[in-house]
Amino acid sequence: MNDKPWLAHYDRGVPQTIDIPQAPLFLFLDESARKYPDRACTIFKGAVITFKEMNEISDHVAAALVDMGVKKGDRVGIFMPNTPQFVMAYFGILKAGGVVVATNPLYTPHEIEHQANDAGIEVMFVMTNFYNTIKKAQPNTKIKKVIVTNLKETLPPVMRILFTLLREKKGGFHIDKNLPAGDVWMQDLLAKYKSATRPNVQVGPEDTALFQYSGGTTGVSKGAIALHRNIVANTLQIRSWMTILEEGKEIVLMGIPLFHVYGMVAGMNFAMSTGSTMVMVPNPRDLKDVLDNIQKYKATVFPGVPALYNGINNHPDVKAGKYNLSSIKACVSGSAALLRETKDQFEKLTGGKVFEGYGLSEAPTATHCNPLLGENKTGSVGMPLPNVECRVVSLDDGETDLAQGEIGELLLHGPQVMKGYHNMPTETANSLRADKNGKVWLYTGDIVRMDEDGYFHIVDRKKELIKPGGFQVWPREVEEAIAANPKVLEVGVAGIPDPNRGETVKAWVVLKPGETMTEEEVRTFCKQSLAPYKVPTHVEFRSELPKTTVGKILRRELVRQHKEAVK
Repeated sequence: MNDKPWLAHYDRGVPQTIDIPQAPLFLFLDESARKYPDRACTIFKGAVITFKEMNEISDHVAAALVDMGVKKGDRVGIFMPNTPQFVMAYFGILKAGGVVVATNPLYTPHEIEHQANDAGIEVMFVMTNFYNTIKKAQPNTKIKKVIVTNLKETLPPVMRILFTLLREKKGGFHIDKNLPAGDVWMQDLLAKYKSATRPNVQVGPEDTALFQYSGGTTGVSKGAIALHRNIVANTLQIRSWMTILEEGKEIVLMGIPLFHVYGMVAGMNFAMSTGSTMVMVPNPRDLKDVLDNIQKYKATVFPGVPALYNGINNHPDVKAGKYNLSSIKACVSGSAALLRETKDQFEKLTGGKVFEGYGLSEAPTATHCNPLLGENKTGSVGMPLPNVECRVVSLDDGETDLAQGEIGELLLHGPQVMKGYHNMPTETANSLRADKNGKVWLYTGDIVRMDEDGYFHIVDRKKELIKPGGFQVWPREVEEAIAANPKVLEVGVAGIPDPNRGETVKAWVVLKPGETMTEEEVRTFCKQSLAPYKVPTHVEFRSELPKTTVGKILRRELVRQHKEAVK
């Protein structure tokens, strides 16, 4: 597979390779602050922070952290949604030489304990509505200092007053202004260090920038170690792919969570590298807020997930023509399979282009994308980005390269591939393996095939293969078959225990509003395109499916719920 057939299908202007600067990640913020000092870096509920201001504020955060005792390589946590404070903390940590550990704001105290202890977090940034969660976890961790911020601190003055009066207590944002010893208000820190300059900490491309913990879709959460050069490289790879976008002119709708590398790299760092404004959306499930922000600020770039695009497509106010979404030019879709119907409908609504990509926490974040202007193949995650090498190897030995069209495990080599997993040498050795020539490849665990044009098609996760009676069934194939029914909104498929076949296929189906369907109808529809052994023996209708915060259906959780129900 050394001939790289995909290169012939790159959009005009996309380079085959790119040069990666030997610089720390915050170079992007420095450069945009120099080129576009007065341009909005973030907009939140109408409040603007310019690139110059964001650069200075993150300098102040860095100075405060160093004075607190944060040393180069220390891990610092961020526990908050998409707000300007996340950006301040993120770049402040990096400038202090620290390592960002962004944590899912929906985590329970127990989940926080695991992540905080594994990473060795001693300082944590937190939004007030999650403060009590952190305090419950803190006694069982090494967290010594909590830096607290309130949503209202970056709101416009009038909204700040209204927020205080109407929402602060109701929404759980209110906490006692007098914090316990060891905790401090971020607002007070910024006031104290408003004249401070960036600390003199030498940060280079080989220094660690991020611990990205996996979303837990397949098992124990692992902390992937990303160096500054890994994220710089991937940011520039994504940037090189977006040929129609103009530096210093784009508006990025920041709905996907920043604590995940998808939002962090394809959203925030992409924006920083291009001088693009980020419109911050703390809760993407609030579709009215998403739609209002697109329309008001004329968002041009909208990284998202299929569930989000699907939600907009089916929103009653969108269907009624109450929103003008025509400003949107480009939407990267990731984390789950993008159905052709969803793509076509959203493109018709906006006039923009939705193109599916692929990536993982271990190569933060993207390795493949469909072209922005060229052919988007249904069911494909596209082609490798510049500087990315791929192999498809046998599932039997993990070494034999397969021919085009054959199904095997995807291996990756590129500048964005992680250093390894934190504190997990065995997992690292299993995932990063050298070939006979000494080149190190990332074993993704994803099963793929590559077509004649160099487009890659995800078959499924290696660990989620279903084996009913000795046959092999890929859940994704069954999901796609069921999702083709116009009555179906969402579907998840997994293997459940079966006394006769070992395991069997079960589908969990969410119907579109107003639709009805029976189990037998689902099976009859499947028989049109699937072999009998692939047709679900069990069908359960749901109002919703459990998902990660970036939209992946949690098959493992569906199986757990099934087992609990049949006990």
